[in-house]
Amino acid sequence: MINVEFTLRKFEPRDLDIVMYINRTTLPENYTSRFFMEHHERFPEAFLVAEVEGNVVGYVMSRVELGLGCTVKGIIKKGHIVSIAVLPDYRRRGIGSKLLEQAMEALKDIYGCKEVYLEVRVSNNPAISLYEKYGFRKVKIIRGYYLDGEDAYIMARPLIFTAKPI
Repeated sequence: MINVEFTLRKFEPRDLDIVMYINRTTLPENYTSRFFMEHHERFPEAFLVAEVEGNVVGYVMSRVELGLGCTVKGIIKKGHIVSIAVLPDYRRRGIGSKLLEQAMEALKDIYGCKEVYLEVRVSNNPAISLYEKYGFRKVKIIRGYYLDGEDAYIMARPLIFTAKPI
């Protein structure tokens, strides 16, 4: 594995095409351009991209919801990591970890979320391991969540403390 220098910054409208390309080529769940832009407009601090030598190679898109907490009691503001992806040639270099960290920090510090959650395919062991490293735990299985019929875990963690790995 070759170390690579990368920077993170907020998503900008000019990033839409490359973010949609990363989404389409790395994940089976794809979104419309309007879906991406709505998240950018509503939650710009929690929609980030990673760049290597000026090229976008990954992103994380998040939103804020009000609802019953999975790890924190009561009706709370919670962050939802809607989508996170890194191009295959840039994986296992810390980019996904940093995107996740920065999104969680924004959800906690800027948007006041008490918890963060996400859905992940039950077969996606690399992603599950990453999320567990950051204190996420499996709280529920949703049967047939994905279009191809695969189940999803809902994984969640409180945001009361740091977003760094445990």
